[in-house]
Amino acid sequence: MDDSEIIRLYWARSDTAISETEQKYGTYCRYIAYNILQNHQDAEECVNDAYLRLWNAIPPARPERLQTYLGKITRNLALNRWESASARKRGAGQTSLVLEELASCIPGGAPSDRLAEDLLTRDVLDRFLQSLAPQTRKIFVRRYWYMSSVKEIAREYGLSESKVAVTLFRARNKLKTVLEKEGIQI
Repeated sequence: MDDSEIIRLYWARSDTAISETEQKYGTYCRYIAYNILQNHQDAEECVNDAYLRLWNAIPPARPERLQTYLGKITRNLALNRWESASARKRGAGQTSLVLEELASCIPGGAPSDRLAEDLLTRDVLDRFLQSLAPQTRKIFVRRYWYMSSVKEIAREYGLSESKVAVTLFRARNKLKTVLEKEGIQI
């Protein structure tokens, strides 16, 4: 079933909308949630919460790309769950490592105080990603959006772990330079 048909099911408030979403995007959502949470049960709960959030969002929302929309919901829920759990106990896994790697080149601060700068940062990030070589962009997104491990990325792209690590290091440095050049405080 294509996305427009699934979205029509949500608009019609049909229960089959969730089962069709699960069939088409369940594996994708669990991949995102598990890479952040590193726990199958938590990832499954997060995916179920994402379906509920999607059910409540459509209508009125009518996303152009259901996969991207649902992926973002899943990622945000997983990050919130991870943040809550890590506030109680600092654990291992990729999430804390990924966030530490990005801390030196992504601006911080209170979200509500930084709306204009956040919009500028989003535009700069979009241009930055477009400027990267295709393989570097894929590696960067796999690491910092999907939070895949360096080992997993290396295996998928047939590269050594050191090649992936160096590629990420250079991309982060380039991002930091681009942000500083744009006047975005780090």
